[in-house]
Amino acid sequence: MDSVDTQVLKKADEWIRTGQRAVLGTVIRTWGSAPRPVGALVAIRADGQIVGSVSGGCIEDDLIDKIRSGSLLLERPRRMKYGISAEEATRFGLPCGGTLELVLEPLTAQSKIDTLLERVGAGRQTARKLDLRSGEVSLSEGKGVAALSVDESALISVHGPIWRLLIIGAGQLTQYLAEMALALDYQVMICDPREEYADIWSVPGTTLVRTMPDDTVLECKPDPHTAVVALTHDPKLDDLALMEALRSAAFYVGAIGSRKNQEKRKERLKEFGVTDEQLGRLYGPIGLKNGARTPPEIAVSILAELTGVKYGYRIPTPIAATVDGKIESGCAS
Repeated sequence: MDSVDTQVLKKADEWIRTGQRAVLGTVIRTWGSAPRPVGALVAIRADGQIVGSVSGGCIEDDLIDKIRSGSLLLERPRRMKYGISAEEATRFGLPCGGTLELVLEPLTAQSKIDTLLERVGAGRQTARKLDLRSGEVSLSEGKGVAALSVDESALISVHGPIWRLLIIGAGQLTQYLAEMALALDYQVMICDPREEYADIWSVPGTTLVRTMPDDTVLECKPDPHTAVVALTHDPKLDDLALMEALRSAAFYVGAIGSRKNQEKRKERLKEFGVTDEQLGRLYGPIGLKNGARTPPEIAVSILAELTGVKYGYRIPTPIAATVDGKIESGCAS
């Protein structure tokens, strides 16, 4: 499953290869509340076909009208602003006084979208520099940050995985979690030394390693853009990974299992020298407590919690919730 940006770039590449005229739009600046973040992409073909989005739809409709009329079939990149006045903000679905600025560029073979996709598909973070005067494009290695930069002469956008997810265990839940994480632009690595699981792993776009979990975590060198999730239910594997992950700079470390098992896990980890402070970083039972039961539902709950932590928001854990008259204490993980 591709990320949103990758879907836009793949469609743009398809149009370029078939000789279609099209424009790629990148959000470079917003003021006030904005429907889409800086860096969001939209591609529009000459006949009005569109992929991606930069707003709730009103700005896209205006861009389509301009493309069809021929006024935006550009030869060089151009900046455009929407919502400068309160009237325009209302018209284009932006908050009153809000502003959204785009860079629009004509797509050609020289746009290097094909090479960019090859690099991103190989897991290489890539910085794409667009010369705003000439339209020339150059590609270089990314530096591990997602920051977009723009000035009067150039737009530099970063593509490819910024965030990493290391999953211990290659079971059924991992399959759903990995596929969804890929759509959120995580670089996904699976660690499972067990042949019965590793031999049948087949999720394109992920990396499978068969080394022991503690060695894998140490080699991975988790940083503040890395999450480590243990899903095997086997203490011999999960505990090894958690022991090293909790000592790392990973922004999220979580493990599947009930509250009772979580307490037992903490006691075992203490015996290996994991401190109370480090144990305080451990999420478990893993996932947003939403009553999830099936593997795909639990995968959604895990990624929901990951997203909250990534943006600095921790959702309070309810003591209990009532569903159809029954007391529920969270997802069945």
